[in-house]
Amino acid sequence: MDIFLQLTVVLICLFYGARKGGVALGLLGGIGIVIMTFVFGLKPGKPPVDVMLTIIAVVAASATLQASGGLEVMLKGAEKLLRRNPRYVSILAPFTTCLLTIMCGTGHVVYTMLPIIYDIAIKNNIRPERPMAAASISSQMGILASPVSVAVVSLVAFLAKAPVGEHVIDFVQVLSITIPSTLTGVLMIGIFSWFRGKDLDKDEEFQQRIADPAQRQIIYGESTTLMNKTLSRDQWTAMWIFLGAIAVVAIMGAYPGLRPLIDGKPLNMVLNIQMFMLLAGALIILFTKTDPSTIGKTEVFRAGMIAVVAVFGIAWMADTVFESNLPALKAALTELVKTQPWTYAIALLLVSKLVNSQAAAISAMVPVGLAIGVPPGYIVAFAAASYGYYILPTYPSDLAAIQFDRSGTTHIGKYVINHSFILPGLIGVSTSCLIGYLLASVAGLI
Repeated sequence: MDIFLQLTVVLICLFYGARKGGVALGLLGGIGIVIMTFVFGLKPGKPPVDVMLTIIAVVAASATLQASGGLEVMLKGAEKLLRRNPRYVSILAPFTTCLLTIMCGTGHVVYTMLPIIYDIAIKNNIRPERPMAAASISSQMGILASPVSVAVVSLVAFLAKAPVGEHVIDFVQVLSITIPSTLTGVLMIGIFSWFRGKDLDKDEEFQQRIADPAQRQIIYGESTTLMNKTLSRDQWTAMWIFLGAIAVVAIMGAYPGLRPLIDGKPLNMVLNIQMFMLLAGALIILFTKTDPSTIGKTEVFRAGMIAVVAVFGIAWMADTVFESNLPALKAALTELVKTQPWTYAIALLLVSKLVNSQAAAISAMVPVGLAIGVPPGYIVAFAAASYGYYILPTYPSDLAAIQFDRSGTTHIGKYVINHSFILPGLIGVSTSCLIGYLLASVAGLI
């Protein structure tokens, strides 16, 4: 009976924290951990310190890149690609935002791209909903394919403690599954988006709107662009330093022999990522004129620190409950996990919706899944299910897409659930999970 009360407390903390948003999600975990310890008498679990420190290192480097203006180099290159191929914007826009996320480790890069994508679509009489919704969804999907994202770093850190036989699913093997599965999902989103909704000349509601000259001016407006912006040498330097650090991390992950031996074993990849991300930030400051005082004011830094608090509170609370009840949970769920392993993906998807964060969902559910016997191969195969917060249109990137689409085609429907993002999200995540399962099977992990 106690376990059901404890799970109820966990769900209440998750749900209420998610409604409050921001740092509240992690702080509500504090209420949960106090109740578990002082009311139920449970032994406090272990906060994921390695994961939190890695998040801090990655966020510090990414925020330094943004403060230096190096991020604008990537954004301008992406815009150039889209403007040269406006007819294919519904396919190219989601790939562009996904790849930007993969390189930067955060989906927040999408905000600058959304008004550009809208401008390209509307000026070429393409229904803006098609590339806008696809771009927002794909920017979040790219998180599971990024070598420097909080979610991937968290996943690798947890899997390092759960070997398959004598083999540990390492950094490179995770990415060898998540990158192709993510890109396949994004491709399916683009193909679907190409045909979705009415063409603007056949959309009666849109035609009525632009019949008003004032509304027409608002909808078509002036162009939003980075094309006329001159990029400095410092911005280019910052970008190459950041990308160079990512490349070094990836190469060292692929070739363990390049890492120094510590106690007879190659340096742990989690520590490797931490070191080179801090190094990247330091080199950007040393070789460019970046003002260090602006780093903490960036959107990337703010969002990243919120993620640290969220992971701290949620993962600590969840670990306390599940570690204390592990024998009972194993007895009840082991058979289900063995016969129906896909149920783990459903649970991960629902928790993701509750916490509005892939990193937080992974931090809460992966240790639990491993503890009750979910094979590590399935954990990797269904990693894409950690993105479920498109189900309701409450995530900032989705709301931003609606705001930037002045045509009104990207929208929230009458019944809320029938919004512009639900179908691209379902198509992208389900495709990624299917491809992830096939790749994990081929790799012998399942």
